[in-house]
Amino acid sequence: MPVLHNLMEDSVLQAVSEFIVKEDICTCDQCRLDIAAIALNSLPPRYVVTNKGASYARADLLEMQKYVDIIGAITKAIKLVKEHPRHP
Repeated sequence: MPVLHNLMEDSVLQAVSEFIVKEDICTCDQCRLDIAAIALNSLPPRYVVTNKGASYARADLLEMQKYVDIIGAITKAIKLVKEHPRHP
């Protein structure tokens, strides 16, 4: 059965994992997911259903401007979570 999947989620989660270690911020699961959620809410989704569609969409996500947009959204999200973490 086909499955609906947002490829942007994969890209953002991977980028969050790479960038969070470079920042002075909590790296707990709650903060990581908060950063990803905030970033994803500011980026356009990339939904796919088939493997062929996934291949085309992944290639599109490799475009430099899309990568820059993802990094920009994550940077803003990191700042928000750092200023207002949802845990003590």
